[in-house]
Amino acid sequence: MSLASVSLAASEGAAQAFEVRPFAGRVGAEIIGLDLSKPVNSVDFARIHRAHLDHHVLVFRDQRITPEQQIAFSRRFGVLQIHVLKQFLLTGHPEILIVSNIIENGQSIGLGDAGKFWHSDLSYKELPSLGSMLHAQELPSEGGDTLFADQHKAWDSLPEALRKAVEGRSAAHSYTARYSETKFEGNWRPTLTAEQLAQVNEVIHPVVRKHPETGRKALFVSEGFTTRIVGLPEDESRPLLAELYAHSIREENIYRHQWQPHDLVFWDNRSLIHLAAGCPNHLRRKLFRTTIQGDAPF
Repeated sequence: MSLASVSLAASEGAAQAFEVRPFAGRVGAEIIGLDLSKPVNSVDFARIHRAHLDHHVLVFRDQRITPEQQIAFSRRFGVLQIHVLKQFLLTGHPEILIVSNIIENGQSIGLGDAGKFWHSDLSYKELPSLGSMLHAQELPSEGGDTLFADQHKAWDSLPEALRKAVEGRSAAHSYTARYSETKFEGNWRPTLTAEQLAQVNEVIHPVVRKHPETGRKALFVSEGFTTRIVGLPEDESRPLLAELYAHSIREENIYRHQWQPHDLVFWDNRSLIHLAAGCPNHLRRKLFRTTIQGDAPF
């Protein structure tokens, strides 16, 4: 490291001794020994950024951070996106979406069925998410796992016939595709206003996208938001998408995250799709999500 780099790192804060520990056999790694309540200098941040690109999902253990600190760390990766369901944004911190099944005074305090179908966050926007950070606030005593599926591996192992069928094609994505479908008992979604609907118009993205930082190809369709393959009749589009969905969530490409208190999980929406496994409705679950804007898929 140069003297200039040392001087810059010192001015930003002391280096922290932490370990990047890859999970065995599947996507993801955990970060051990890093405290995000303290300033992260440029050298440590570059290491975190590299690990995020290499492993696609990072689990920062035991992060006792405030909403302000989560927002500040998230912003180092890019502009933050504000969710369309403004009634579930944290008061005073609209950058944070409350993901929760808790009912207070007869009203949900957060989005109780977030992630009920496999999806990539905000793929229904012209500029989908680069990544999302989810910070555990209250965890249930059972259930509540989150599953992540590596879409680079899905593409790499896609049968040749399917590759030929989708390469160069585009698909439509819509927030309302399965918005009203129930999956978790007791959760509900508010009716979208005309203003909210105007913010989630259908968009078109490539079925196979190239990661803007690594250049790796990945499938970019999901059961949650993809509605059709452009240019194909419905009776061809539907079964083709069904084949892609089934292939994209093969067990060998999945990491199942079992939450621990104060976990902060940061995943790459350009590389992964994810799913909330759900938990018994009477057990309280609350997490804070920030979402970082990405680039237009290509």
